[in-house]
Amino acid sequence: MQEVHLIAGTRPEAIKLAPVAIAMRAAKRVTPVIVASGQHPAMVAQALAAFDLEPDVTLPVERRTGSQPELMTALIEQLDALFAERKPAAVLVQGDTTTTLAGALAAFWRQIPVVHLEAGLRSGDLESPFPEEGNRRLVGQIAALHLAPTTLAATNLMDEGVDPDRVVLTGNTVVDAALTVVGRRPELPAELTHTNGRMILVTAHRRESWGEPLDRVLSAVRTLLNHYPDVHVVLPSHPNPAVREQVEAGLKGEARVVITDPLPYPVLARLLSEAYLVLTDSGGIQEEAPSFGVPALVLRDVTERVESLTAGCARLVGTDPSLIVAEAMRLLDDPVARAAMTANGNPYGDGKAAVRTEEAVADLLGVATPRRPVLTLVPSVGA
Repeated sequence: MQEVHLIAGTRPEAIKLAPVAIAMRAAKRVTPVIVASGQHPAMVAQALAAFDLEPDVTLPVERRTGSQPELMTALIEQLDALFAERKPAAVLVQGDTTTTLAGALAAFWRQIPVVHLEAGLRSGDLESPFPEEGNRRLVGQIAALHLAPTTLAATNLMDEGVDPDRVVLTGNTVVDAALTVVGRRPELPAELTHTNGRMILVTAHRRESWGEPLDRVLSAVRTLLNHYPDVHVVLPSHPNPAVREQVEAGLKGEARVVITDPLPYPVLARLLSEAYLVLTDSGGIQEEAPSFGVPALVLRDVTERVESLTAGCARLVGTDPSLIVAEAMRLLDDPVARAAMTANGNPYGDGKAAVRTEEAVADLLGVATPRRPVLTLVPSVGA
């Protein structure tokens, strides 16, 4: 069978590609080859392990300065050598990272069809998120097949002039991933096991959240803890030592807070499924939370996950402490308002995105029967 290379450089990429690899192995029409690009190889391996997978290829990438040009150069060199040796029939990249752009360019230069998973997301602002918005627009110019997670994403692509025959609406594979791992009921560490009260999950990992914005978020968390004696907080910190120090200083003395290292994906997904509310700057969590009926207050001024806002399952609050507190208190005080936020289901899919992705790739490569998959849209896919 023809090889299709699935390129993962970060934990979110690995999580979203894992269901695709599983679907391809089950269908037996192409051979999925999971490639850890070398951007964050340990985190990729950890994420894949949650699905009983491991990288088929791990590329050696040395990083000295940590700069984007250095990483991009190393990734393209390694990926080009791999594609020259293995000659995949297609290369599938996900999202908008440096690995995504490098994988797409390396494949395009060797005239290998590029498949873009989670295509069509747009914030409309090249400066936010940076550089992700630029990365995904660039990949959109050279992809042979665009796998859109929502109808809005598909519309964005066609508005930019992409041939509709090259756009397939799949849903988002992160929904497949989250439902799979939570369904296995992963065990929680003892310090994260709570039997009483309401839990707020807080994640603030994006670089633009560090420094003063993070202090404002921590201030809001303290206010909520002081106001609600039944609330406890779990905050997985970014591994950067300065960020961890800032978090610990900002929540010093708060007994109902657990600050952790970055959590394995199954543990994080289960915590999300059990949370009353999530405060997050993560795109992935915005996509996963609605499947578990958990409202998301988004700690950003702009989000490319516009569908969350349209469906009502997320609200933009930025890092203004007064706005964070006001929106959180509204949901903590009114269970009906909380339930209403996720009453419309998950706009990012129904847990079948990986199967649709496999069908679309098989069609692209001429090994699908029928030649063009018939995709019946369900209400939960797209806004």
